[in-house]
This record gives sequence, C-alpha cells and structure tokens, in this order.
Amino acid sequence: MIPLRDDNPTRRTPVLTPALLGACVLVFLWQVSLPPEAARQAVYAFGVTPAVLTGAARLPAEVAAVPAWLTVFTSMFLHGGWLHLIGNMLYLWIFGDNVEDDLGHGRFLLFYLLCGAAAVAAQAVPAPESTVPMIGASGAISGILGAYLVLHPRARVLVLIPLGLFSQLLRLPAMLVLGLWFGLQLLSSLGQGDGGGVAFRAHVGGFVAGLVLAPLMRRRAVRRGR
Repeated sequence: MIPLRDDNPTRRTPVLTPALLGACVLVFLWQVSLPPEAARQAVYAFGVTPAVLTGAARLPAEVAAVPAWLTVFTSMFLHGGWLHLIGNMLYLWIFGDNVEDDLGHGRFLLFYLLCGAAAVAAQAVPAPESTVPMIGASGAISGILGAYLVLHPRARVLVLIPLGLFSQLLRLPAMLVLGLWFGLQLLSSLGQGDGGGVAFRAHVGGFVAGLVLAPLMRRRAVRRGR
C-alpha cells in the first residue's frame, strides 16, 4: 500500500515538518552534485557506522568530518537514492504535520531526533562491529508513524494498492495502514543480516520509540481518537 494523503486536518500550520523535508531534499541535492568518490566519502563521513560509533573502528582522518556521536543525527539527512528520498519524504509529509500539531514545534523536533537515535540503537546494538554506514530519515519517520498510530488510530488514509492495470484507491483507517506497515518491517527485520540494504531493525526501533514517546510528549490538550 502506498499512502497518498490523510483526512486529518491540523489546527496549526506545520513549521518543522516542511523544514525537515526541505533540509533532506537540499542535502540530497548536495550529495548528487558530488563526484562519485566524494559522494561515497560523504556517506562514511556523515552516515552513522556502528563500529565507529562504538569505538571498534575509526574512519581515516581525511574522511572523518564530525564526531562519531554527531553522525547519529547527521545521518538522518542523507539518502541513498531518489526512491529512498521520495519514499521517506512522502511519509513525512502525510503524517508529520499532525504529529507536530499534537506535540508542538519544539517537542516535535526533540521527538524526531530521539526516534532517530532509537532507530540507530536498534540497528547498531545487535551488530556493534558492523562497518556498513547507515543513512536516511527512515528511523525518525518511523517514530512519526508510531506516534500517528497511537494518537490518530481512526483517521482515514487514502492509499494506492498497485495491482498492475487494476490498481485501486481505498480509504483505510490509520490503524490498519500503519499496523500492516509495522508488521512488514518486523517480519523483515527477523531475517535481516548485518550487510547493506534496508535497515529494518531501525524502522522497528523508531516506530516503537514513537509509540512510547508520543503519549508522554503530546500537549495535554491533545486527545487520542481521530
């Protein structure tokens, strides 16, 4: 299922959701402007590598650009390709505005970074000596999906179900759309190795962090339901 939009209006104009989206797009445009070798080095310099984060390995001095701990956050703004970027930004655009509305601007930014950090931990802890760099906003956005599920389970989401010539548009409850998404990530994470590819464990970790943090960080006036 590919979500296209929801029917859940916000009370306040989102500020950080479009700002984060714009930052990710600008950073990606910078990435694709680099020569191939420089682009590869940028991934190692600003992506988060578990072995470097845990101290089991070090980047060459000419590659290291920021402290290892800071890559937990810089990695959230890099992406591995157009599909990676577009997919993440679609989910951020659809679900981020409501979560920002529920939490308030400042807490939303803190929430986003905490979920991203939790996603890194979920991916890195089982493989602390991995030298594969992790990049992308997927973990933080997974936290937004978890928050949306717990705060707006009955909101309707317009989704496209690709069936070739017979693709169909349906309006489904967020609980179903996001519950199925999480189930797929969880199943995929069970068979995941420590090599490259999609960081499914990060998706699971970010989502669970969102489920836990959203009720704690939402503004008191916000009620769960729609």
